[in-house]
Amino acid sequence: MTYSIAPARQTSWFIWRSATWRQIGSDLSYILPGFFVSLASFTTLVALFTLGLSTLVIWVGLPVLVACLATARWFADINRAALRRWAGEIPPVHYRNQHKYSVSGMFKNLADPQLWKDFIHGFLVTFPLRTATFCVAITVLAATLGGLTQWFWMRFLPEGNTSLAQLIGLDNYLGVSPVTAESWLGLAYGAVLLLLLPFITHLLAVADAALCRTLLTNETAALRARSEELAASRAQVVSEEASTLRKIERDLHDGPQQRLIRMQMDVEAAQRRMATDPEAARKLMDGALEQSREALAELRQLSRGIAPPLLADRGLRTAVESLAGKSTLPVAVTGNLGPNVRITESAENAAYFVVSEALANVAKHAGANQAAITVNTSPTELLIEVRDDGGGGAHVGKGHGLAGLVDRLAGVDGSLEVVSPDGGPTSLRASIPLRD
Repeated sequence: MTYSIAPARQTSWFIWRSATWRQIGSDLSYILPGFFVSLASFTTLVALFTLGLSTLVIWVGLPVLVACLATARWFADINRAALRRWAGEIPPVHYRNQHKYSVSGMFKNLADPQLWKDFIHGFLVTFPLRTATFCVAITVLAATLGGLTQWFWMRFLPEGNTSLAQLIGLDNYLGVSPVTAESWLGLAYGAVLLLLLPFITHLLAVADAALCRTLLTNETAALRARSEELAASRAQVVSEEASTLRKIERDLHDGPQQRLIRMQMDVEAAQRRMATDPEAARKLMDGALEQSREALAELRQLSRGIAPPLLADRGLRTAVESLAGKSTLPVAVTGNLGPNVRITESAENAAYFVVSEALANVAKHAGANQAAITVNTSPTELLIEVRDDGGGGAHVGKGHGLAGLVDRLAGVDGSLEVVSPDGGPTSLRASIPLRD
């Protein structure tokens, strides 16, 4: 997970510009619906919280309080979505992992500080603030529209009314009729409010957004949790790599090394008998040749988990095409990553093993007739997709072949998505961020 501050939008304050009206519309579409959301959250959370608190002594209130905080989180998600639409990118939020709904598990769920911040936002803070902002926004809009059109609608008022212009003596000061003075006064304050409208609406939206960011996001906790997750994933990857190296070392010692020693002894024995017993020397050489073949086969099997020289020499696209060519079924390779185009070494290695493991699973378990690989890259991301027309049912659950890819990708801050409904087809997508 990464988060970057969105560039500030260019605000416009001149009312005759179309950008200013778009800004006003954006601000009002954030402010006005927020009042109704806050009204719903306030009434719902008041009912749930008072019910849960009053019945906590008989334990009925415990699940009610848990439901209250879950509802607060739901309203917080709505508010964060609205803030994201208005402001673009917003800081991340972090919640603790949910526990089972036992008594101890519900108490642990109640200890999540972010849930209580959501509750405070939806219960105590937003309703009075958004009521005030809603009233101010509606009042300013009504006064602006009413002032600018007062010259028209005031003629329909009953006769005998004393206008504001008359009360302040504006008609006498200007030497005009009360109706004309009232019309000019309306146009004056309507024009002033119209010029101030973008400032007022934007100030109201900024105040609400600042409160949402303070209570409904927690970038520090989210980054800390992500850091701990990455540290655990990388530790797992390092442990698995060490275990793999130890296994390769044992396999080399027990397999190819023993065969090479045996082959060396046979060749030396054949050399000694070459002059005296050519037939025995030939049999020894045949045995040495068989030992070399078996040693080569074992070395190829062991090298499956090691990046090939082709990847280091010619890049990911060529290595993937080589994997596709060795597959037991037809595999098409497409994408915008060209041959000999290099990306970071860690991303290349991770992507290579994703494709290798995916093709191995397709060949063994998918029952597919063909497969396709797409390798696309952008300045910030490498995307790998492996598709097949098999029977589906693949997933990344523990104990399955794809589970190890999740840990391998986590070591490079990547992610894995598998879409494989029963009956197929299967699509495996890996995303790997690219860094300098």
